[in-house]
Amino acid sequence: MLALTVGPGDNAREILEESITPLSQGFKSGSKSSKIASLLECLAIISFVGGNDPEETEKSMQIMWQLVHPKLGSNVITVKPSAAVITAVVSAWSFLLTTMDGRRLSPKLWQESITYLSSLLDKDDRSVRIAAGEALAVIFEMGSLEKFVAEAKGSNDGSVSEGNKSKGGFSHIQGLKGKILNQVRDLSVEAGGKGSAKKDLNNQRNLFKDILEFLEDGYCPETSMKIGGDSLQTSTWSQLIQLSFLRRFLSGDFTKHMQENEFLQEVFGFSPKRRNLLGSEHISNSEKRMYKSPNSVLNKARTQLLNKQRILSEGRNVGHFAVNVGDEDS
Repeated sequence: MLALTVGPGDNAREILEESITPLSQGFKSGSKSSKIASLLECLAIISFVGGNDPEETEKSMQIMWQLVHPKLGSNVITVKPSAAVITAVVSAWSFLLTTMDGRRLSPKLWQESITYLSSLLDKDDRSVRIAAGEALAVIFEMGSLEKFVAEAKGSNDGSVSEGNKSKGGFSHIQGLKGKILNQVRDLSVEAGGKGSAKKDLNNQRNLFKDILEFLEDGYCPETSMKIGGDSLQTSTWSQLIQLSFLRRFLSGDFTKHMQENEFLQEVFGFSPKRRNLLGSEHISNSEKRMYKSPNSVLNKARTQLLNKQRILSEGRNVGHFAVNVGDEDS
């Protein structure tokens, strides 16, 4: 919450750098699913704000990915993640993916992620399927297939074996896209099973109908929501995933943040009307007191930042800081 409120800059980057190690240790501590989900949200938010370089954001994404898709080795003990953890990982990972340039990521990473996400569409847990569908929508929106096409064509300049290998990889991805298209089509019309919550089923159907339309015709869903007297609109999958993630994270504070937080306003191209801003002739005295109040979002953030700097200067240990990070963002 602190990083999101102070916005990008040295303070947010410092928070990210100091949090990576304790958060990584928290993931390995055998914590409950709810705690891991909170830590994942924390890592996603501080990386979203403080990750000035793509390498920093990619490092956070790799940490998340290892929770559900670990690299096997002689010293690695794998524990099957719960559905709640898989959902949280995929959601946080795709949230950060929206900030990346798809051309930076390797074909191997694309193929691995698309294959794994496709397998999640067949899982029993509906929240897992929805998170995987959203991630795949972002991946295809980023034009990963075009990247594979270009590399397959470029391989003609290499050896025959390299060319065949690259073409084989591209054919595999094309086959995956066909498989995903069928999966998405089935999920968009899925019948409710025994004990199935109608609201969740409708959410799934609506999401996968939108994904199906995007994969077949290239149309992204457009959304609009009222914040005060203003409209916040999205027209891409990346914007929609960012908005959904931030609304879940901020919960009841989302509207207040959108009205006060310049960083979030810039992310979504949202400009509140002048009557919502301090200094406008239309603002009431009670609204002025609210924005100047020590309980306002910005003033709380300043207080948190000063307290954090004081705590660090007193030499608090890393383990205690990790607990504070998880508790503040849970």
